[in-house]
Amino acid sequence: MMERTLVIVKPDGVQRALVGKIISRFEDAGFKIVGLKMKWADRDFAMKHYTEDLARRRGEHVRKQMVEFISSGPVIAVVLEGVNAVQNVRKITGDTQPMAALPGTIRGDFSHVSYEYADSKKIPVKNIIHASSRPDDAKAEIALWFGKDELHSYKSVHDEHTLK
Repeated sequence: MMERTLVIVKPDGVQRALVGKIISRFEDAGFKIVGLKMKWADRDFAMKHYTEDLARRRGEHVRKQMVEFISSGPVIAVVLEGVNAVQNVRKITGDTQPMAALPGTIRGDFSHVSYEYADSKKIPVKNIIHASSRPDDAKAEIALWFGKDELHSYKSVHDEHTLK
């Protein structure tokens, strides 16, 4: 099933100059970039991204930390398209807790912090990247971060050789 999903290289990934390495991983796997931008999200925008659902699942303190973190510097937002994009992109991204992320995943290779450590320091988990967790989330997040005129369709080499 062809899908689109949202990936955000968070401020720590941008500050550490990991953007190119991260995007290469998705392109190497055959995903097509159909939207790309740099944005510095303000607090109100960040609150729309990190919805009340996050507060229900992880607590309002976690939502507050994530809002402060994602609005602390510029991010790179990317819309990727491919077969089962949401699930497959999350495999490449790795576990949301970097300490639990396997080597070879983005978080496993570029981060190592645990939830416990972050909680003890009262800081957000700096885990490099956000990836939509479900197809419905992806649709809502893409609509928040990108206008229709910022998303593009085109044929890639993968369309011609692997997806027919």
